[in-house]
Amino acid sequence: MMRTPFSIAALLGAAVLVFAFRSGRTVHEDSPLQPSADLMLAPRFEARVVLDSLGRNRHLAVAPNGDVFVKLERLKNGKGVYQLRRNAQGKYAVVAAFGNYIGTGILVHGGYLYCSSDEAVYRYKMNAAGTVDTLSQQTIVEGLWSRRQHASKSIAMDNAGYLYVNIGAPSNACQVADRTKGSPGMDPCPILDSAGGIWRFKADVPNQRYQQGQRYATGLRNVVGLDWNTEVNELFVMQHGRDQLSQLYPQMYNDEQNAELPAEEFFMATQGSDFGWPYCYYDGQQGKKVLAPEFGGDGKQQERCAGKGQPLAVFPAHWGPNAVLFYTGNQFPERYRHGAFIAFHGSWNRAPQRQAGYCVAFVPMKNGKPTGPYEIFADGFTQKEFIMSTGEARYRPCGLEQTPDGGLLISDSRQGRVWEIRWKG
Repeated sequence: MMRTPFSIAALLGAAVLVFAFRSGRTVHEDSPLQPSADLMLAPRFEARVVLDSLGRNRHLAVAPNGDVFVKLERLKNGKGVYQLRRNAQGKYAVVAAFGNYIGTGILVHGGYLYCSSDEAVYRYKMNAAGTVDTLSQQTIVEGLWSRRQHASKSIAMDNAGYLYVNIGAPSNACQVADRTKGSPGMDPCPILDSAGGIWRFKADVPNQRYQQGQRYATGLRNVVGLDWNTEVNELFVMQHGRDQLSQLYPQMYNDEQNAELPAEEFFMATQGSDFGWPYCYYDGQQGKKVLAPEFGGDGKQQERCAGKGQPLAVFPAHWGPNAVLFYTGNQFPERYRHGAFIAFHGSWNRAPQRQAGYCVAFVPMKNGKPTGPYEIFADGFTQKEFIMSTGEARYRPCGLEQTPDGGLLISDSRQGRVWEIRWKG
């Protein structure tokens, strides 16, 4: 069981249920979450720590033989990609490390391992045993925008040979002077030509320049979590919503409103989609997109925002969605198949209010559409009843991946821990 200075079963379980009522969070079968391996999980699931510490883990990828690849935010011993293999005790041990770059994106597809830095996407040949030929490193895309803010490049792959890359906007709301009180928004926003959306490239053509890609979807401030849904053959993304409404517009928003606006949005992104950033944000309390104050909004009017792409599901503000995974295995009950798991990393912008997020949610889905409200699947990562800053969280869920036999892996970006979740019902 989790060991904390308080009764986790009573206090954290109760806190989850109270917050479920306030924010729309639900727990399957109206049961409280149950403790397992330092986490709180949906009933009849169990967690095992399969890697205790590695580094600042970002996203994960799994080879057909079960080997796990971890992308690191900071180099460890000069390497940014670590390959892990399960030992006889069921834990993972490092068997290889390579790549002299940091980053987030990583996936296995068609006999190749694809990895991203903040400026490029590379791939490596793999054999059936899961061995990576590190000498085969090939640059697929280079010269991607990297302006420090929202620089990480998450990636996804479809079944037709296309690679999808997030190009985050190096801005909060496209102000003339970023994050500056009173600075107006640039209209039209020039950033959208090169960032603030998803770009598509051919996955097997080397040395593509940024300009050779196609802007697939726009109006997305920053996407860290995205995945291709094989049931409907479409791309789905989670947007990180904008920050600092009360700091930039104290005459319009107080700190409580800032902590609850805007909602984090879950979208199906099709070619040509426009989701409205920076002109719009989604107000979960009003249930609509509204015009941002930088562009003349008063917190209620919609104007141009009425015609922008709408979310399939919304989550409370500043939860920090960092991974999306569509479950395709058979180890979990049937209701989880083709549903979306979403890892929330937490965000600083709820201050001075309490932090929130730091959990893994589940959206039940069929044919690419939610069939019910989202549920909290895994919680307790902070190891405290509540926290006031991101630095107080012991663990921060960041990456998700599915094992070949249907287990769910969750990576942590603070201690470098990895859990495996399995159904025991």
